[in-house]
Amino acid sequence: MANVVAIVGRPNVGKSTLFNRLVEKKKAIMDDESGVTRDRHYGYAEWNGKHFTVIDTGGYVTGSEDKFESQIRNQVELAIEEASVVLFMTDSFAGLTDLDKDFAKILRQSKKPMYLVANKADTTERMYMANEFYQLGMDVDMYPISSASGSGTGELLDAVVKNFDEGDENPDEGIPRISILGRPNVGKSSFLNALLGKERTIVTDEAGTTRDAINTHYKLFGKDFILTDTAGIRRKSKVRENIEFYSVLRSIQALQDSDVCIIIVDAERGLEAQDLSIINLAHKYNKGIMIMVNKWDLIEKDSKTAQKYKNEISEKLGTLSYIPVLFTSVIQKQRIFQAIEQAVEIYNNREQKISTSKLNEV
Repeated sequence: MANVVAIVGRPNVGKSTLFNRLVEKKKAIMDDESGVTRDRHYGYAEWNGKHFTVIDTGGYVTGSEDKFESQIRNQVELAIEEASVVLFMTDSFAGLTDLDKDFAKILRQSKKPMYLVANKADTTERMYMANEFYQLGMDVDMYPISSASGSGTGELLDAVVKNFDEGDENPDEGIPRISILGRPNVGKSSFLNALLGKERTIVTDEAGTTRDAINTHYKLFGKDFILTDTAGIRRKSKVRENIEFYSVLRSIQALQDSDVCIIIVDAERGLEAQDLSIINLAHKYNKGIMIMVNKWDLIEKDSKTAQKYKNEISEKLGTLSYIPVLFTSVIQKQRIFQAIEQAVEIYNNREQKISTSKLNEV
């Protein structure tokens, strides 16, 4: 990823709105509640023939009671480190805040090309109000924009792409996509982090920690994949918040976009009705499917436990009992790479072309 633009700033200044505008899709969840975005979120954009990667980040705060605060800050710092250009976004309507001043001190330590973006400058009056941000004393160009209407974004992008020698092609084209799905708190983000060997997504014991569908490029067995971590999918009757509703929609969209679905099941709870709903949805969209039973280390076992567990799953799956089942422990890193190996095998089977003569013979 040679050309990378990171959008950073305090909460609720419109980072995800600008991200969605640049990638021309509603990929990031937007809400008036602060702290909706938590993990680094990647998309691809093009301007004047130059392609580049865009990173949406969570709001940078200090001194709040949010349990995710330090992890969000870590994700923001990683995004700045990865970026070739940084967009420091502020809110021209709310004006200059102490959080903006604190964050500006951190950004001054970065040597990356940077632009100060005064968002929500929807009127001439607000464009004048944006001049307040010169008080930050940052030696960078400022662009008043409206990420909601697109006003001013053209001039900003003209400046941004001058930092790129040539355009990146979209690296997602033609790469197998593997989505990690399941109910909340079964270990989806922990599985992704264990595979990568780093904290790609925030992990806590609280259900609903992951909100957006998070794409990550991954290489194993000499092959490239896109791994997608998703929000936990609960029954409709249990979804009461707008943010969770949109999280579930993003998870279902990730399922539809994927080639293979790894559906993670909690070993202690077994295959439940909601797991079957996810499996049936993947089957409906003709996706490759495998079941990964996580937390297997917590189960008391003898020589027949695994086979007995498999038989129970097969019984519940009915006509879908051909779906492979793998027993893993993400915490202990037991068989997690076998899961990817299995997913690759499923992908290769899906891509296989059967000749008419072979089919007739069978």
